[in-house]
Amino acid sequence: MATSSFPSSTFLVYFIFSLLSIHSCKGHPNTWPKNAALFIFGDSLFDAGNNNYINTSFKANFLPYGQSFFKFPTGRFSDGRLIPDFIAKYANLPLILPYLHPMNKNYVHGVNFASAGAGALAETHQGLVIDLKTQLSYFNKVTKVVEGIGHPAEAKALLSKAVYFISIGSNDYIAPFTTNSTLFQSHSPQEYVELVIGNLTTVIKGIHKNGGRKFAFLGVGDIGCVPLVKAVFLQGKDECFENITQLVTLHNKHLYKTLQHLEKELEGFVYSYADLYTSANQISNNPAKYGFKEGKAACCGSGPFRGYFSCGGRDGQEYELCSNPNEYLFYDATHPTERANQLVAEWLWNGSSGSIKPYNLKALFNV
Repeated sequence: MATSSFPSSTFLVYFIFSLLSIHSCKGHPNTWPKNAALFIFGDSLFDAGNNNYINTSFKANFLPYGQSFFKFPTGRFSDGRLIPDFIAKYANLPLILPYLHPMNKNYVHGVNFASAGAGALAETHQGLVIDLKTQLSYFNKVTKVVEGIGHPAEAKALLSKAVYFISIGSNDYIAPFTTNSTLFQSHSPQEYVELVIGNLTTVIKGIHKNGGRKFAFLGVGDIGCVPLVKAVFLQGKDECFENITQLVTLHNKHLYKTLQHLEKELEGFVYSYADLYTSANQISNNPAKYGFKEGKAACCGSGPFRGYFSCGGRDGQEYELCSNPNEYLFYDATHPTERANQLVAEWLWNGSSGSIKPYNLKALFNV
């Protein structure tokens, strides 16, 4: 059953792992890291454990989450590592720790602000998540810490060289169909998307004001086709929920146009935009081509497509667990397996300009 704390058998291991990660992040004014830092914002695709430290039901701090790589739950919604974990590895950085980790006090390699369930809108799962505006307020505090570590010029250089990696929006477009959203009901789809992009734009400008220059964005994937939606909204039909797909399509078009505009408006602004919608659909519809056996059903869960959010016995529910997560695109009702995360991360790092524009992440880190 899901609980609000780590299982006692894994807590000590997690504590030691965290100490090792923190030790690897230690900086000194005279020995600042040569590699660009990585600051991470977003939702459950990127949350490395911030939600472990808030009062919420959006948690993955119980087995079998974490089974493949860490061998214990860390708060990541996967069987192992997330996309930012792999990007950090490719950028020769340590694992980037959650901002709310009680021992994370040094940020010279970056920090992870992401929160499972979060949206760009404060109204999305309000009171249960760290919304994007709050994540920005945390970043503002981090910049003060960084500025106090060493010479102001070093701090400015660290913040300007860093990459700001953002994945947000999915919850803004699913939540209106799972909760009574007066905000959604009082706006047209176009207007609602403009609210989401408007909040995201405000946060981008806030990061830029504090010295951020290099930004990487994941477009929202086709969340209208995930196992949860097929099981809950479509009664097990192998189709996509067009109401959500419409919102996601509008979002991705609007986001890309906004980034093109910000490139002209904000001094030194450079970006990477990744079309996750198209790429994830290709994997889901042609799993064998990418080394998967299953592209539509989840590894862990219950019901049609294992799309009910019961992984780990959440709320006392029975659940099924596949024997090999590496064969699956989805680990639970909405989240990828570690292998899928790695595949996406490799694509983000080395991908061509056809699906990642105008820079892939390897190039962005070196701009």
